[in-house]
Amino acid sequence: MTHTVPSLPLPDFSHERVEVITGRRSGLFIAVALHSSVLGSALGGARLWTYPHWSDALGDALRLSAAMTLKNAAAGLDAGGGKSVIALPPGTMLDADRRRAAFLDLGDAVESLHGLYRTAEDVGSTTDDMLIVSERTEHVVGLPDAVGGSGEPAGPTSLGVYESIRATLERVAGSADVEGRRITISGLGQVGSRLAVRLSAEGAHLTVTDVNPSKRDLATQLGAHWIAPGEEHLVPADVFVPAGIGGLLTDEVIDALDAKAVCGPANNPLADHSGAERLAGRGILYAPDFVVNAGGVIYLDLEAKHLGSRTAIMERVGQIGDTVRRIFDEAEVRGVTPLEAAEGLAAERLAAGGRQPALAR
Repeated sequence: MTHTVPSLPLPDFSHERVEVITGRRSGLFIAVALHSSVLGSALGGARLWTYPHWSDALGDALRLSAAMTLKNAAAGLDAGGGKSVIALPPGTMLDADRRRAAFLDLGDAVESLHGLYRTAEDVGSTTDDMLIVSERTEHVVGLPDAVGGSGEPAGPTSLGVYESIRATLERVAGSADVEGRRITISGLGQVGSRLAVRLSAEGAHLTVTDVNPSKRDLATQLGAHWIAPGEEHLVPADVFVPAGIGGLLTDEVIDALDAKAVCGPANNPLADHSGAERLAGRGILYAPDFVVNAGGVIYLDLEAKHLGSRTAIMERVGQIGDTVRRIFDEAEVRGVTPLEAAEGLAAERLAAGGRQPALAR
């Protein structure tokens, strides 16, 4: 089955540099978007996905890279924001040879930025794919454990989301305890599946869905309620967890959403920035995605720079919940949405970064 992302309008262009190529080996559209290097070499994953048109892939790269600037700044990392996308035309299936060719092409595109951007695995790509990228550039993180790399970052990401869900439950349910809470997870990929397993083990009442029907097996194993994709937002929930591709929360979905809060790992779940105000207008608490899902990038950046043991790094990841609490507090005091409060936190960090964009040096 081929899965595509929704067509969304191009965001405002505020990027330092964007490389767009046709891979000389694979023939595929590849975009590497460097949004900001104010805080250091940009870090953001490489997405392999199906898009209706190459311009949709470019728009995704622009949106995702800008979100990475916010994510890395709010997380306190000395890292800028970037993202790369390998676009598959609808109906395209990669065999092993063409997949290898695509990631060699990506490696060449990353190398052309001379260290201003570091890539890693993301939706549709793996740590083994990053090993292929490393044949063409050293500016890649998250290589397999077997070769001395930091391995799969989904575990750290899911930990940060779990702690964020607990912080969110405190606000909407009076307690951080997961047991007995109604939680809907939309998307059972690497992070969503890990969350489902942990939340189920702690006694949450789960509703889950995924565009891949084979994921229903996990729902059965966990005793979770499976619902058809596109209907999950209609199920009453304490927390709605978007864990798939971005753009899920359109105005129509928000207006019909039956949840007390939204907190999940999906990048850019709001189809439009104004969705944050729309959620607030309905009394639905929104935990900003780029804060909630920062565990993976914190782990990858600190591991790559050898800044602490894995235990210490995971402890820092676990503190994401406290950051979410601080953002909720700030939003309440200022009378703004949590998204505006989180963007303010990132903006303060960028303004105090003490660096100029690397391309200006």
